[in-house]
Amino acid sequence: MSPTATAENTVLASIRKHTGSENPSAFLAMSRGTGAFTVPGLDGFIAHRRTGRYLVQLGGPFAAPDDYIPLLDRFVAHAHEQDLTVVGAQLQRADAEIYARRGFTVNQFGASWVVHLPEFTLRGTRFMRMRNKISRAHRAGLQIKEASAQELTEAIRHIDDAWLRSKGEEARPLEFLVGELGGPAQEHRRLFVGTIDSKPVGYISYSPVYGSRAGWMHDLSRRIPDDTPGLMEAINAHVIEVLRGEGAEWLHFGFTPFTGLAQDNELPGHSPAFQWLMHFLWAEGAALYPAQTQLAYKDKWAPQAPIPEYVAFDGPASLPAFAHIFRACNAF
Repeated sequence: MSPTATAENTVLASIRKHTGSENPSAFLAMSRGTGAFTVPGLDGFIAHRRTGRYLVQLGGPFAAPDDYIPLLDRFVAHAHEQDLTVVGAQLQRADAEIYARRGFTVNQFGASWVVHLPEFTLRGTRFMRMRNKISRAHRAGLQIKEASAQELTEAIRHIDDAWLRSKGEEARPLEFLVGELGGPAQEHRRLFVGTIDSKPVGYISYSPVYGSRAGWMHDLSRRIPDDTPGLMEAINAHVIEVLRGEGAEWLHFGFTPFTGLAQDNELPGHSPAFQWLMHFLWAEGAALYPAQTQLAYKDKWAPQAPIPEYVAFDGPASLPAFAHIFRACNAF
C-alpha cells in the first residue's frame, strides 16, 4: 500500500534526519508501491515491498539511533509471524555490521558512486572524448532545460516507450531500487530534458540526497534511441553546472549491483559462495542486469572511491531470497 500524505511526510522527515539519511538512495523509499513499516512509540520506519514469501527491504531502518534495533527486531518478528522471510538490499556499511550482529548473513552486493562537485572539471585529457560527444550533441541542436514532469507527460511517455522497445521484447521498466517520475514525491525531484528541434529526445531525473554527502542523485534517465551521440552526457554536464552554481556539494550516481567488489568490504560470517556469485554476475550477468554498461557511464565522470552496499539474508544466503530482490524491482 502506498503511504497516505501524512505517512509520506513522516517518511520524508525520517529520511532527512535519521541514520538512514547516509544512504544515498534513501529517497527511493518515497516511491509509490513501497511500504513503510512503523511501530507506535518508535521513531522511524522500514521501507519494503512484499514479493512471494519475502519482505524485501530497501536500506536499513530509517530510525533514531535508540529505536534502530528495536524497529528492526519488530520488523523481523512481523515477517516471521506471517511466515515470511526478510531480505535487505542496499544496506550501508553501518547497517551491514548491525545486521550481521543480529544473525543475518551479510555480503557485499555492489557499490554506489559519487562525484564531489566543487573540485569537478571536464578539462583535461581524461574527458576529451566526452567533451567531443557533448559538442556533437549541441551541434545537432540539443537544448536543455529544467521542466516539470506534469508539463511533459506525453513527451516522457513517448521517450519511455521508445527506450523500452529498444531494450527488447522481454524488457520491463525497473522499480523499487530505481527512481520514478510522478506521484506525491515528485515535487522534491528535479527533471532536466533535452530537445532537438523542439522535440524532447531524452531526460534525467534527480532525487535529493541527505546526510553528510547531501546533494542530488542522478536517477532515472532515458533517451530516444538514435545516432546522436552525447545526449545524456550533455544533459548531465549542464546539470552539474546548475548544481555547482547553487552550491551543491555532491552528485551521486546511485547503486550498481556487482560493482566495486572487494575482499576488504566483506564482513565476518559472509557467504563465500554468494561472494563468488557476485563476481560471476559482474562478469557474466548482463542478462540479469547490465552492470558493466551502467558502470562504464558512471566511470566517465571520475567518481570518488566506491561506497560499498550490502545484501542481508535472514539466515543463510539464499538464491530464492536474492531473486526476490529483482522480483521486487520488476526485473522479471
